[in-house]
Amino acid sequence: VQLVESGGGLVQRGGSLTLSCAASGDRIDDYAIGWFRQAPGKEREGVSCITVGSNRSSYKDSVKGRFTISSDNAKNTVSLQMNSLKSEDTAVYYCNAEYGDRAPLWGQGTQVTVSS
Repeated sequence: VQLVESGGGLVQRGGSLTLSCAASGDRIDDYAIGWFRQAPGKEREGVSCITVGSNRSSYKDSVKGRFTISSDNAKNTVSLQMNSLKSEDTAVYYCNAEYGDRAPLWGQGTQVTVSS
């Protein structure tokens, strides 16, 4: 499967953005799709994940209540709705797909910049 992220950009503190991860080459119904981010000088960290088949999701503590992950099986897409954005949310956001013991797959990333 190939992953392409979109929706990043520049937003003011307190604003919102929706990131999309479009998958091609395979259906994502049996995948776990995650959003990770990497800020300058920091390690990549997990933000949120959804098991598409069961629609079960999880979130990093610092984004709970502000971010919502969802899947659209018809469009083979996973989205991340981000509200009440903070400067510390500034990072390159990556989409990740995992299936069984296969090597994880990554998109190219999309930049999110939150200005104060």
